[in-house]
Amino acid sequence: MQVTVDIPDQFVRYIVPEGTNAGRRLLEDSVAASYRERRLTMEQVRQLLGFATRMEVDPFLQRYEIYDYSVNDLREDMAGLDDLLGARPKRKIA
Repeated sequence: MQVTVDIPDQFVRYIVPEGTNAGRRLLEDSVAASYRERRLTMEQVRQLLGFATRMEVDPFLQRYEIYDYSVNDLREDMAGLDDLLGARPKRKIA
């Protein structure tokens, strides 16, 4: 499907930075917003924007300040690091 959007000339400079491909910018803005609202998956973002790998999607999302890293992800990473380093849980002093 092709979608055409008419934006009056006097407003284009407020929506799309000068020197930017307006169509691509509007597509990226829409895709980022849809991903943030969980209407698109990472794979769908990759396909829509024509990225070859998921590794290309991460920098794109970072430009929009979208980070997929939860508190649970941090806990899992910390537990994995503890396992790698041989750390033992601290004992509670009664």
